[in-house]
Amino acid sequence: MIRLLFTSGRGPAECRIALANALTVLEREAEAAGVSLDLATSRDPDGHGPASAIARIDGGAGAAALAGAWTGSILWVARSPVRPHHKRKNWFVGVLRLADEPAGAETAPEIDPRDVHFEALRAGGPGGQHQNKTESAIRAVHIPTGRAVVAREERSQHRNKALALKRLAAQLALAKELAAIADSQAIQLAHDRLERGRPVRTFEGEGFTER
Repeated sequence: MIRLLFTSGRGPAECRIALANALTVLEREAEAAGVSLDLATSRDPDGHGPASAIARIDGGAGAAALAGAWTGSILWVARSPVRPHHKRKNWFVGVLRLADEPAGAETAPEIDPRDVHFEALRAGGPGGQHQNKTESAIRAVHIPTGRAVVAREERSQHRNKALALKRLAAQLALAKELAAIADSQAIQLAHDRLERGRPVRTFEGEGFTER
């Protein structure tokens, strides 16, 4: 299990936009690689994106390769979408690998199913004409926090409900950890060092296209 902290540091709204775009690309790459990904983000104060997020990646060698492709400084080269006349075009996101969870650690809290709203969805995703067409996919919303997940891998609603509960628990655990570390001075200093370094990935333009 690999955990990555995505942080915009003390950067402006443009860095948070870059972070949100980076998470979208990460989700797409995790799906393509067939690895499990859980995400927890900090609060989005103005619709531009969160200041930080934790990604938990699981899937053996594929997870290690995906994490390695993101660890370091991420650069987005674009005109500001919120300040059109601003001269700056380089916006940075730092991605730090967090310490591994101790083996057997109980990090995910128990969730009372009465606090969760379940909604059946028609299963989608990859598979084309052979994919499951029944309403076995489940969207689960944790009512106290508003966090939501979708589980569609299993062929039965019962199993997808169990998977959704597990994912919600993982998100809540990550969110608790994120709140504890995202504003720490050590994280801010690490982000500043990453911003001055050579980016491991560079994206550009409004479409967040990789160079």
